[in-house]
Amino acid sequence: MKISATIITLNEERNIERCIQSLLPIVDEIIVLDSNSTDKTEAICKAHGVRFQKRNWEGYAASKNFLNGLATYDYILSIDADEALDNELKKAILDLKKIEHPELYSMNRLTNYCGKWIKHSGWYPDIKLRLFPKEGCQWEGEYVHEELTYPPNMKIHQLQGHLEHYSYYSHSEHRERADKYSALTAQKMNKAGKKASLLKPWISGLARFVSMYIIKGGFMDGKMGFKIAQISAQSNVYKYKELRRLNRQ
Repeated sequence: MKISATIITLNEERNIERCIQSLLPIVDEIIVLDSNSTDKTEAICKAHGVRFQKRNWEGYAASKNFLNGLATYDYILSIDADEALDNELKKAILDLKKIEHPELYSMNRLTNYCGKWIKHSGWYPDIKLRLFPKEGCQWEGEYVHEELTYPPNMKIHQLQGHLEHYSYYSHSEHRERADKYSALTAQKMNKAGKKASLLKPWISGLARFVSMYIIKGGFMDGKMGFKIAQISAQSNVYKYKELRRLNRQ
């Protein structure tokens, strides 16, 4: 089995080298699709000999499907620029390459939040389907949270090890990105005809905090667990306020 690794980038100079270095020992090519970065992303990628192509942003699913089309090999490892394979996951993939086994492979993502590995808060375990055959698989999702579709007869096998996710370096960065995804989700919900009552933002925000911090054990992640629950709750309030605004238009 030969593997093409695919990565989408936009101003990822602080993450991309770590991602590439984790891939070099195990994949047969690395392809980066860049949405016109203005930092050192391109220089870092080219210094490591990856295939680098620029393209205007057209959404997550469309970008990933375009990347799939660029892949030389029959298997694709889709990875984000702020992710990296740990040693156990590298070994699992190398062992897999010794056989021809047209199946789907998932991996458990472990998130590093402002320097702390998060083991609770609803962020772990975080199973992601990332290694798949090029033939018959494609990404779908118009706004956010794209999903991979695949032939119904194919089985998913989970690999050992972790996909390390270096998510946020500051609380303000977390809030900014969470609100971005909330706005996209509100657009998706509005297009689907969903409505939000006057109290929905506040009820939803409180429910999100209780779920993440108490029910899903966020308190065991210490101060970071509290902050994750707090920002997630605030962003949920924003999502339903935005949905109400779109409903009124």
